Amino acid sequence: MHMEYFVDKNSVVRKIWGKSDTILFIFAGASAEFALNKAVDWLYFTGRLPFDPIGRLFSTVSYAKAIIFSEKQAALRAIDAMVAIHSHVETQRKATIPDWAYRDVLFMLIDYSIRSFEVLDRELTRAEKDEVFQVFHRVGNRMGLKGLPGTFDEWETMRQSHLLLNMNHSTYTDDLFSQYNKHLGSIRFRILLEVQTLVAPPNVRTLLGFRKISLLYPLLTLYKISRLLKLDGLVKSLILPSKYKKEIKALDQHNYKPR
Repeated sequence: MHMEYFVDKNSVVRKIWGKSDTILFIFAGASAEFALNKAVDWLYFTGRLPFDPIGRLFSTVSYAKAIIFSEKQAALRAIDAMVAIHSHVETQRKATIPDWAYRDVLFMLIDYSIRSFEVLDRELTRAEKDEVFQVFHRVGNRMGLKGLPGTFDEWETMRQSHLLLNMNHSTYTDDLFSQYNKHLGSIRFRILLEVQTLVAPPNVRTLLGFRKISLLYPLLTLYKISRLLKLDGLVKSLILPSKYKKEIKALDQHNYKPR
């Protein structure tokens, strides 16, 4: 029997989300932008993000992986489970997460998927960028999000608008970065900042006071060679604490086991 998947087996989205280093870059970028988002107080309401930002990363990745690599019905169940979790938080807080905040997260996943793959691998074609957009657009539709852009071009325009309207440097920003520092340690935290500088859009870098050019930029070629020599696992172990070794290994597609 033919198995139907939410994301086609040959999709570039599977290539992007099939490599642990690309995923770590996606979430490094998102962690910078989350700290600036005007709806970041929602992440503080449950307390899970500031209490355990790295554990939160892996739980979020597990949902993304379940959507991208599972057969269609399992992927839809994973999306519905995410919606249920958010609804529960809204009920607890007796308030509604604004539509623009949901769109921001979706837009981040599209943008950082493209940016991270292009930094670590190669430029994506326009058709491949469309593919990335379409996959996450389908996720947003299933979640029942309002006001989604219909095309990649519309998304680019809305993304720029969201970046200008929905971000500011607040006390949450400073607290979240101090939590990243606390949980990663100073050396790994410095590496995180450089990865964020590599993948973040210009106005995110400006609001966070980052340089234009990351110190990691000259090392990218060496890293790509380490990938070919299968030494990249060593590099990744330097980026995240050793207690997450198993989780990092599980990020790679060939080690991923669908739920």
